[in-house]
Amino acid sequence: MPLRHAKPKMAGMSTQRPRLIAHLDMDAFYASVELLRYPDLRGQAVVIGGGRDRQPVVQPDGTRRYATLRDYTGRGVITTCTYEARAFGVHSGMGVMKAARLAPEAVLLPVDFDEYRRYSQRFKEAVRQVAPVIEDRGIDEIYIDLTDLPGAQDDAGRAAARALKDAVLDATGLRCSVGVTPNKLLSKIASELDKPDGLTLLDAADIPTRIWPLAAAKVNGIGPKAAAKLAGFGLHTIGDVAAADPGFLLAEFGRSYGAWLHAAAHGRDDRPIVTHREPKSISCETTFERDLHAVRDRTALSECFTRLCERLAADLKRKGYATQTVGIKLHYDDFRIVTRDVTLPAAIGDMAALRRAAGSCLKRVDLTRRLRLLGVRAGTLVRADELGASISAAAARPPPSTHQVDLPFIDESDKATA
Repeated sequence: MPLRHAKPKMAGMSTQRPRLIAHLDMDAFYASVELLRYPDLRGQAVVIGGGRDRQPVVQPDGTRRYATLRDYTGRGVITTCTYEARAFGVHSGMGVMKAARLAPEAVLLPVDFDEYRRYSQRFKEAVRQVAPVIEDRGIDEIYIDLTDLPGAQDDAGRAAARALKDAVLDATGLRCSVGVTPNKLLSKIASELDKPDGLTLLDAADIPTRIWPLAAAKVNGIGPKAAAKLAGFGLHTIGDVAAADPGFLLAEFGRSYGAWLHAAAHGRDDRPIVTHREPKSISCETTFERDLHAVRDRTALSECFTRLCERLAADLKRKGYATQTVGIKLHYDDFRIVTRDVTLPAAIGDMAALRRAAGSCLKRVDLTRRLRLLGVRAGTLVRADELGASISAAAARPPPSTHQVDLPFIDESDKATA
């Protein structure tokens, strides 16, 4: 077994004040938000991932009738599920039809991203009231630097982590799991160890017993392909990777990634907490429950296209950005993926302008095949507060483009202005 490594020194930090980095991960976030809305489903297997037509129906006696996986037909992917559903082998990213075979009686609820974003903002604001130095990593997880928080060094961050969990529960009614370690890599692993409602503290001395027995894929950054390649060499656990000869890892995985594998397996990570990161792009997309055709499913595609543009406009406004590049993404029924972008003369942010620009991109793709997925994307982001009055629908008129086919799910107004 590899030698145990001493806790690494972090740049700018003294040995008297070791880093205390927390990773806070909401427990089954989307499903937990839905259980606040439908408390009668607590303790049941619930899957989030249905379309809007899977809304619960209020019956004459005031009770609700829920859709179940048994009744599901079509295609779709599970966004998340309760821990009771996970006990049947159901997990996020799984096809809904496959989940139906595993847990046919599980309740199926539609996704409500607007509600999830509201709760995301609430829990993050609650965390900031306790520990203001945070790195936002997504809708349901953040890193928090506890190093200089008063009293945190007294108990390796335990009381501070408990205060974070209590603040989130008080603000949202939701539970979360927190891992506290010397760095981000270990903290993300630690937050998963005792879910749900976990609080896990680790230091370098705990790596052999708590980290090395885990599957290599538990390290954030070791994806399915890398894990499969490692397994091909007999390296199944993090401890296996840690015990591997560094030269072998460099030779098989490249100098950069091989060196990172060696360091990560030993729990080394000196990445700082990044309190602000400018996004490169913002996108919204949806996978259809069945393949849709531009002609025969005009109404459904038009409504979906409009909703995506509305969501994209709302995300841009909420995050304070405008965009000068608008694009689309399509997945065809033969699994081919195509993208198209248009660069505009001035930045835009309103829904109508985004829809016109995205519509011009649709004119440049083949729409004779059925579609599995439709997405819209905003790139070349510009801070809205730096643009003033220049954001307008008038600035959004994209350059003319050549029609390959008529586009029946694009409004006539879009055609006229594109």
